[in-house]
Amino acid sequence: MRETKRKQREGVVVSNRGDKTVVVRVDRQVRHPIYKRVMRLSARFKAHDEKNECHNGDKVLIMETRPLSATKNWRVVEILERAK
Repeated sequence: MRETKRKQREGVVVSNRGDKTVVVRVDRQVRHPIYKRVMRLSARFKAHDEKNECHNGDKVLIMETRPLSATKNWRVVEILERAK
């Protein structure tokens, strides 16, 4: 894979209901500025899956791309791990 300046995220597919679209949940850990407690935050991205090969629970790598629809700005680069 060639190096690009585009953002890449690793996440888990939570929905593959749409045609050629998957919803990917990306988790991150942040330390609270006052209480110093580690919090788990998550964001959901809609990503383009050209071949409809992603399923719920798959771990995927997504990359930022041009707007493909009103809410879809990411595409699936590769499936890192299949759901069990």
